[in-house]
Amino acid sequence: MSSEIIVNKTGRETRVALMENGRLAELQIDRGDDRGYVGNIYLGRVVRVLPGMQAAFVEIGLDRAAFLYVGDIYPDVLALNKAADEDSAGEDAPRSAPKAGQPPIQDLLREGQEIVVQVSKDPIGTKGARLTTHIALPGRYLVYMPTVEHVGISRRIERDRERKRLRDFVEKRRARGAGYIVRTVCEGQPTESLEADMEYLQRTWQRVSEACTERKAPALLNAEYNLVLRAVRDLFDPSIERMVLDDKPLYDQVRSFVGDFMPNARDRVHLYRGGEPVFDTYGVETEITRSLGRKVWLKSGGYLVIDQTEALMAIDVNSGRFVGTSSLEETTTRINLEAVQEVVYQLRLRNMGGIIIIDFIDMDRESNREKVYRALEDALKADRARTNVLRISDLGLVEMTRKRVQEGLDRYLTEDCPTCRGTGVVRAKSTLVYEILREVRREANRARNGQTVYVNTTPAVADLVYGGQYSDLEAMEALLGRRIVFRAMPHFHPEQFEVYAR
Repeated sequence: MSSEIIVNKTGRETRVALMENGRLAELQIDRGDDRGYVGNIYLGRVVRVLPGMQAAFVEIGLDRAAFLYVGDIYPDVLALNKAADEDSAGEDAPRSAPKAGQPPIQDLLREGQEIVVQVSKDPIGTKGARLTTHIALPGRYLVYMPTVEHVGISRRIERDRERKRLRDFVEKRRARGAGYIVRTVCEGQPTESLEADMEYLQRTWQRVSEACTERKAPALLNAEYNLVLRAVRDLFDPSIERMVLDDKPLYDQVRSFVGDFMPNARDRVHLYRGGEPVFDTYGVETEITRSLGRKVWLKSGGYLVIDQTEALMAIDVNSGRFVGTSSLEETTTRINLEAVQEVVYQLRLRNMGGIIIIDFIDMDRESNREKVYRALEDALKADRARTNVLRISDLGLVEMTRKRVQEGLDRYLTEDCPTCRGTGVVRAKSTLVYEILREVRREANRARNGQTVYVNTTPAVADLVYGGQYSDLEAMEALLGRRIVFRAMPHFHPEQFEVYAR
């Protein structure tokens, strides 16, 4: 699979696109003030402990207090002083109760207490950031966990001999009480590169520990790399053919970073010098526009309908124009298998998270349902986000969860429609007509005899009243013994109207 990283900077906005086989696979955006907080380490102050929720609010200096669940607190860490290490939350879902044998949160935290925390999930919607007391410092090759005595090896490193080599290397060099996760890019790397990464991470943690004793909460102790350097660290592996940047300062910064951590890859970093925008040249803008649509067409003629609700994401698979050639079962299976690839692509591109329901077209044969389920599992292996998928039900539904630590792409690129206020619908004109007539009757009862009732409304509603529903207006005038006058107000909201008597 040929892959590229394309970076575009326009003013304060930076966009990083991961292209796979010429198609946009992931898009990350940083607009200066909107940059994410995941990975930042803070000295926070506990402002409220909630025993009923087994959670606490912690002030870390953001607009809203952050949230710390009891399952993300490690008692051994809290026994240490301010300069000591902390612990890591490997949970994806909030806990409402302590882990077995763990004290309740009211015995672990108190209001006013200072605590070192790391952001594990950005503020999303009205929710504050989620925190953990487990510190994980990611490097190019390793993830350093200062207080967790554990060594983990990426599951994508499959060769037993290489896994043993890397495990032995880390075990011999890690400090007592600390641990590491060996990342996929470690495979085949010389020990010198791994040692340099290990030393860099230890120095970083030392700076954090020193800052913790010198500052008062709330305070930022260590900030994550900017968006572009994170992309280099996390994405720029041997499978990436090239990285193209259209900004000279960013290009110089990346070249310097790559020179320090992976000098052999410097020749794969390129400065874009073309006349038209770099995203136009590589077809990224077209893919971004496509990602915002509610309906996504498949090559066969089928399509997906993607709907976001407050609690979950629903994806509906439809046959559309595809009619097949042999049997209904075969046609249905082919569409579902094609839809699997597009669904996973959309999950990554839109950064969908939480609970996701996929409504595949019904298949009668268990073997075909199993085939589609296996195809979904295989396609999700390319997704860096953690997922959990249940088997296809008899109704053709797949329930799954996908970890999301940042806002979805639609939140960055769109905002609620000022007309429908995000609902996607407004009240029908005929509905408004009858609401207005009822309000006219109320106003007439409050007004003095003989007064005319005036209605200010949109031109579309006024046209409907004086057109197809004029008989209803005449009937109301006869009932009230009043004259009713509709006035068209072009600047009104589609649902807005005013009723008054004069």
